[in-house]
Amino acid sequence: MAQIGFVGLGRMGGGMVARIKRDSDHDVVAFDPDEGAVSKSVKKGAAGAKSLADLVKKLEPPRVVWIMVPSGDPTQQTVDKLARLLDKDDTIVDGGNSKWTDDIERAAALRPRGIHYIDVGTSGGVWGLAEGYCMMVGGPQKAVKRLAPFLDVLAPHPDPEHGPGWGHMGKTGSGHYVKMVHNGVEYGMMQSYAEGFSLFEASDFDLDNAQIAHLWMRGSVVRSWLLELAAIAFDQEGNDLAALDPVVAESGEGRWTIQDAIDRRVPTPVITAALFARFASFGHDAFAAKVNAALRAQFGGHAVQRRADG
Repeated sequence: MAQIGFVGLGRMGGGMVARIKRDSDHDVVAFDPDEGAVSKSVKKGAAGAKSLADLVKKLEPPRVVWIMVPSGDPTQQTVDKLARLLDKDDTIVDGGNSKWTDDIERAAALRPRGIHYIDVGTSGGVWGLAEGYCMMVGGPQKAVKRLAPFLDVLAPHPDPEHGPGWGHMGKTGSGHYVKMVHNGVEYGMMQSYAEGFSLFEASDFDLDNAQIAHLWMRGSVVRSWLLELAAIAFDQEGNDLAALDPVVAESGEGRWTIQDAIDRRVPTPVITAALFARFASFGHDAFAAKVNAALRAQFGGHAVQRRADG
């Protein structure tokens, strides 16, 4: 049995706490500014905390604190506050979507205090509780080894040939770097499906998008989990996705992927075009944008904009 603290109990953080408590005897101390979110985690078996200081107080050293808050300033502020509360040999884990260069800077800032820093690129969205989370881990071997019991529980069941559903990518920043590129690839895949279904919508045939998506899942070379989610979206929202506005948000990883590709002179035309298509979705009534928005809602629980009359 091991112990971990969790900060941020939203769609993914709350699901991760629930999976740890459901599938192991590990102890979890959970905190979120939203008291209701803490209460939900307590009902799942976690111990609740009223503040970051209270969370740290309830953890036995050497402590491990996993952060699942929005990237950027919220993550940085949380890391800074924890750094003042934690002791030498404690570990901070960032499981959100931080930029890998921020990880390197944070690890360097924490090093004089003797606090370890691990970046975990996490994929799985709202389905992670049931299916497990794919985790791309960066950081020092000693700290990763200490975190491994929790990674083993959070990941999908081990594959006999390829091992657990998490991997140590290398030094600090490598986990979020791999996740960044993962999301760039995701942009391209989503856009390709979206354009295909958009063509069906515009064709002279009376085609059933849900039927096609389900059919392609049966042995087709383009079958994937994203396609399965497209089928679910068409089942839930209807073939024309009439209630959805054609607006597709972007959370930054695709943009970072393209910026890094430019710096390294690596051509990424598909990922770049997919990002630009998201930009174009604002103010344009495109069916492809509706498909993209529906897919983001399915795998990540991201909010969609609905028409006033939808």
